[in-house]
Order: sequence, then structure tokens, then C-alpha cells
Amino acid sequence: MAKHAPSLPWLEAGENFPPLGDAWGHEDPAPGLLAAGAVLDVSTLVQAYSQGIFPWFSEGQPVLWWSPDPRMVLQVKNFKLHRSLRKSIKHFAGDPSCEIRFDSAFADVINACAHKPRAGQPGTWILPSMVKAYIALHKAGHAHSVETWVNGELAGGLYCINLGSMVFGESMFAHQTDASKIALSALVAFCRASGITMIDCQQNTQHLASLGAGEISRPEFVAHLGRSVDRAAPAWHFKPVYWNQLLTTGMTDLP
Repeated sequence: MAKHAPSLPWLEAGENFPPLGDAWGHEDPAPGLLAAGAVLDVSTLVQAYSQGIFPWFSEGQPVLWWSPDPRMVLQVKNFKLHRSLRKSIKHFAGDPSCEIRFDSAFADVINACAHKPRAGQPGTWILPSMVKAYIALHKAGHAHSVETWVNGELAGGLYCINLGSMVFGESMFAHQTDASKIALSALVAFCRASGITMIDCQQNTQHLASLGAGEISRPEFVAHLGRSVDRAAPAWHFKPVYWNQLLTTGMTDLP
């Protein structure tokens, strides 16, 4: 006999989130689901991310708030730079027609992420309301884009959230081979240079695991947040010299 789903708190605008321990567990239909409702404004999003909570919902659903346990994260020291990607980065870094830019086309990046094809999924979770909310978060200085440019064209990129010394990865896209991986590599190189040790990846995927991401418990993740979110945020500028350490220390023996 199928179990009934537990009740889900409904949040009004400005209302505090429930304790993370109230999130649905692995025996429930949607593990990690914490609450529904509230609004996607800057203050609510900052409150959510600083507590280890993020929004994720589909067309026709209310805003749904999640805090999974375990949590997928990329410890930047564990980033796996495969030989093929290392070769692509060396070519990219040595080509004057190629460059990494931060925050020059945030709206273009998030819209490209929203419209990229997704295997086995007919739609996207980056709905117009999400795009609008994260553009506002970007204007407030908390959301950033990492962009791969080739011959003056946006070839790929990603967007993320930054609170203090914590980075929360959101989504990435590519119009050219390896363009999104190069953007992620640039983010890792920037984090290493800025003393940022962890990038939140939210959910476990085979692709993230292949790049060195792994799971940690929710309490461990929240403890890291507590040490990170109130620190000074870095200046979001990419310097080509950031590639050096990554290219000399980040290669694995994988093909």
C-alpha cells in the first residue's frame, strides 16, 4: 500500500522557513522538499540560500523549496580536470579570440540555460518567474554569470549565487563543445584564487560526479554555510593567471 505524503507547510510572503529537519525524508515521495509558497524576491532568496534552501519547481506548481540530505557539492580541491578538458582549456587560454567574462551577459546566460534541451524532460524548471527573480538577484550583487566567449560570441556559460565565501551553482549551457566545462573550470580557478573551498551542486548527477563532486550530509553542509556566508564576498573578475594553478595541479589520470 502506497504511503500518503506528509503535510507540506505553506509559506506566506515574509514568513520564515521551517527547520531543515522538517524536510521530507527518503521514505517520502519527494525527499528534501521543505515547504511551498512565499515569493521569489531578493530577500527571500538570500534568506533561503543562506540556510541551505533553494527553489525548484515546474510549470503549474507553486514555488517549492528544497533542502536535500545528502547534498551534492564540489570541493574545489577535488575538481577533476580530465586530459581532454585540460587540452581544451590550454587551447582556449592561448587563443586571443577566446576569453572568460564575468557578469557581462547574465540575462543571456540564464535564458540560454532555461532553453537548453534536457534529456527525457519536455520542459524546464527555469521558468519566466525564476529568470526574473534571478536577474533581480544579479542586480542586487548576489548572482553571477561565468561566460565563455569565442570570436565575440557567447559560446557557453553558467550562473551561480554568491553569499560571502560560498558559491551555489545553478545551471550551465553550451553552444560549442566544452564551452560550459570551460566556464565551470574558470569558476573553480576563480574560487581557488579567492579562497572559496566549496561549490554547492544541490543534486547528485553522474556528470557532476565525473568532475569530482560528491555528497556530504546536510548538517555538514549547513555547518560550512555558517562559516562562510557572513564573510566578505570576492570581487567577481577573472584574470587569465587563474588558469595557471588549475592547469598545473588539476589534471587527473583519467582520459
